[in-house]
Amino acid sequence: MEGLTTKLIIGLGNPGERYIGTRHNAGFMVIDALARAAGIEQWSNRSRSLICRAAIAGHPALLAKPLTYMNLSGLAVSLLLSEHDVPLQHALLIVDDFNLPFGRIRVRPRGSAGGHHGLESIIRAVESEEFPRVRLGIGEENAPVDKAEFVLSDFPPGREADLSDMIRRAGEVVKIILSDGVTKAMSAYNA
Repeated sequence: MEGLTTKLIIGLGNPGERYIGTRHNAGFMVIDALARAAGIEQWSNRSRSLICRAAIAGHPALLAKPLTYMNLSGLAVSLLLSEHDVPLQHALLIVDDFNLPFGRIRVRPRGSAGGHHGLESIIRAVESEEFPRVRLGIGEENAPVDKAEFVLSDFPPGREADLSDMIRRAGEVVKIILSDGVTKAMSAYNA
């Protein structure tokens, strides 16, 4: 891994017991799965985030779960970038997406927030939309009108296998991005 640039992989979510297992914490779930697969058990509380260092697909990575709550994610992300001296183009965001059907994964090299308040906060804080993201579909056909209530709800019973599969596939997407780039991941996973 010597000579390779460290990648900053940030999963968005909300801290605390109340939010474990909710749709809005899909990003945290992917980060946890990557850490488990890398044999990481200890996290540090720095840069307003829980962080750990890991090797992902043979690449050095800093895994992060912001502790600022979703709508203030930009505070943590800007601190992570500056305190760990990682340029924005070496950051990768993993985020839930209300507008994607449950289980769908979409990779984007850049783009707008698409109505996601966590991404809005990050774009404001870093003053750029030029960072890749992996969007995880949490939408349902009969989703309620109140998006806030919906994203803070648990995944539906009976969908555990589908959720586990999405988290596993998102981890594979991260590995492809680190090894082969965003374009390759887009061609492999964007339906």
